[in-house]
Amino acid sequence: MRSKTAAEPARLARVLAGLRKYQEAPRPAPTPGAPVLAERRGAALRDYGGDGPDLLFVPSLINPPTVLDLGDRSLLRWLAGQGRRVLLLDWGWPDEARHGLSVAGHIEEILLPLMTTLGEPPDLAGYCLGGTMAAAGAQLGGARSLVTIAAPWRFHGFPQAERERLAGLWNGSKAVAERLGVLPMEALQVAFWSLDPDRTVRKFEEFAGLEGEAAASFVALEDWANDGPPMGHAAAREMFEDLFGADLPGSGRWRIGGETTDPASLPCPLLNIVSTSDRIVPHASAITAGERIDLARGHVGMIVGSKAKEELWRPLASWLSRVSPN
Repeated sequence: MRSKTAAEPARLARVLAGLRKYQEAPRPAPTPGAPVLAERRGAALRDYGGDGPDLLFVPSLINPPTVLDLGDRSLLRWLAGQGRRVLLLDWGWPDEARHGLSVAGHIEEILLPLMTTLGEPPDLAGYCLGGTMAAAGAQLGGARSLVTIAAPWRFHGFPQAERERLAGLWNGSKAVAERLGVLPMEALQVAFWSLDPDRTVRKFEEFAGLEGEAAASFVALEDWANDGPPMGHAAAREMFEDLFGADLPGSGRWRIGGETTDPASLPCPLLNIVSTSDRIVPHASAITAGERIDLARGHVGMIVGSKAKEELWRPLASWLSRVSPN
């Protein structure tokens, strides 16, 4: 705030007022989590109901999965009324036993075993890093279909300056992560804030003047963005060094369970939903195989924004009905 408003004391005052307003805003009681069907190493398979083929959503290891189930903008609960039985893999909080579990390890030790409890291969959908993991899970465990939403695969599609910045963040954090066994969420937040420092300041300035539903939506999303468990050290190391650094998935060298992952070889239908204005996961990093829907929404707005139902929810349900009918 100081660097962006140094010559504008009145603006700094508005930003600080917005920040204080956010801190003191009332919070509704959290929505109860959906019933748990199965558990594995601290993660839970949650059942959101609905009739039809199983649709399993895999969220990112970064931030909680609540963005997929956000009040009256819940993608999961809406899809449960569209001819699918909707399930969510809730990663939970990584205890000490999971500190040494890499991203690939989460796929092998949690995602795949939970998929087997369903009896039949599900439709798989993944958001952000969860989409990267779902793509690997579809190849290793089988799936009726695969949908990735704002999911990176070709990490060389991130701007080089961004990859270098993330490498610097990891180099400055990994000693602490090694000692603690986890990379704290606060360290990951630095990466998100630095993507667009002007917007980080501007959003609190604008929030100072918001009221009603718009203000409540801002608080809910900001709470989600600032919440979440730490990332286990092994998963953080693999994400920064092997995915962002070496681009093992995009170069065809990411091996999980002895197999090389390659979404282009999937025998099931594949849909990639990407945003051309995503500042967190650029569209150039998406899987190139399969069908594709391009949106001009932000990383989070494409899921919960005012146009989300029209532009993402309905096309997703329509595609599933076409390629994976009841």
